[in-house]
Amino acid sequence: MDIPMNKPATGDFTPSEAFTKTPGWLDWYAGPSKPSFKLPAGAVDAHCHVFGPGLEFPFAPERKYTPCDASKAQLFALRDHLGFEKNVIVQATCHGADNRALVDALLHSKGKARGVATVKRGVTDQELQAMSDAGVRGVRFNFVKRLVDFTPKDELMEIAARIKPLGWHVVIYFEAVDLPELWDFFTALPTTVVVDHMGRPDVSLPVDGPQFALFQKFMRQHPNVWSKVSCPERLSVAGPKALRGEKDLEGGAYRDVIPFARAIVEEFPDRVLWGTDWPHPNLKDHMPDDGLLVDFIPHIAPTPELQRQLLVDNPNRLYWNS
Repeated sequence: MDIPMNKPATGDFTPSEAFTKTPGWLDWYAGPSKPSFKLPAGAVDAHCHVFGPGLEFPFAPERKYTPCDASKAQLFALRDHLGFEKNVIVQATCHGADNRALVDALLHSKGKARGVATVKRGVTDQELQAMSDAGVRGVRFNFVKRLVDFTPKDELMEIAARIKPLGWHVVIYFEAVDLPELWDFFTALPTTVVVDHMGRPDVSLPVDGPQFALFQKFMRQHPNVWSKVSCPERLSVAGPKALRGEKDLEGGAYRDVIPFARAIVEEFPDRVLWGTDWPHPNLKDHMPDDGLLVDFIPHIAPTPELQRQLLVDNPNRLYWNS
């Protein structure tokens, strides 16, 4: 299936409303394959984004990158093509704390999407409630320095305290080398805490080495901590040797990520989530086929029970209270 790419915008707009993609930006792959792996009924793509469209929902002036457009209609078309029932849409850093594109997607999802927003200290209780009514269920704190500017930890802790009564959780995005210095802050958060992409481990290091052991200890000691086992294309050193047309992932695409993700799924089966990360922002060397990313799932969750927990039970419990 080819997902329609955005055509050039037409109509009247001022130059300030136009935007130019970051040089070298890789657009998402519009012809994803149909997965061989059949997703269980009720499966949720628990990590994806919408970008703009920029002329309707302008990108934030303080953004670190300018992406291609990736609309809600294109996301929902991909959802249906891959066989998911629902999405969890995470606020993209290119939109900063302007959550209008996210909320618009939620409101047009017919109840099939939930959201994770980015907010600042000045957000009002009324704004938080309106986002909750639209389907937002969490806030994201990003600690990846190349993507966002520093936000004081006291501000983030204040936000976490304010969203707790709404039943929201905190999503944290960081890199493995930074976990030691962030440990005390993370463990003081008063909500459920969801880690993006296993804390971005260095998969060239041993899976039983000290860096990944620290992340496992983090989850083991703190039962409020969940992890997304997503983004092998972002973590892999081996790369996409089986990117398109090759189904033997054990000997092909992203094979070096499998032991890390599988270790987390098998030890913490009731606290893991998976998502495509569509439209794959800031990838530098290739753009993955989302159909083959779905075919990666049975290599990290090898039994029907683990697959059901990862794709159905856990995200529905966290985002739909079911």
